[in-house]
Amino acid sequence: MNHIKKKITGFHVTLMFVAFFGVIMAVNFLMAGLALGSFSGTVVDNSYVASQKYNEWLEEGRKQAAYGWTVSEPSRSADRLQISVLGSEDAPLSNARINALAEHPVGRTEGVNLTFEETAPGQYRSNEQLPDGRWKLKISIVKDQRTFDLRSEVK
Repeated sequence: MNHIKKKITGFHVTLMFVAFFGVIMAVNFLMAGLALGSFSGTVVDNSYVASQKYNEWLEEGRKQAAYGWTVSEPSRSADRLQISVLGSEDAPLSNARINALAEHPVGRTEGVNLTFEETAPGQYRSNEQLPDGRWKLKISIVKDQRTFDLRSEVK
């Protein structure tokens, strides 16, 4: 049998290096893109302070749950946000004052303050436009000296 041996030249070695590092770079760029696209920001800025307020947050949550209010997930209606709020016994919660702060998850832009106007009983629409993209929302609903705070997200 005749075996033909091919020589490895500098060209072949260069191609192997380019291919090897090309795969490494492609995987790194893919992973970085996926990480940036799915990162929702920090959970808390200072975990020690958050641990000190934990019991307060639990008590506030119990108090809000006792109201019996149900808030829908915010949805986009054209360039505005739409929220539905039901009071106790699933009756529409009318004449509430709703404000929200929309923050970009990774702080790419300034936060957007939103105020809401009631369009139908229990149906509220933001007066301000919300740019496209993913936003974290801090929503505050006030009615009859009761405050209901929640956090949500809209894409």
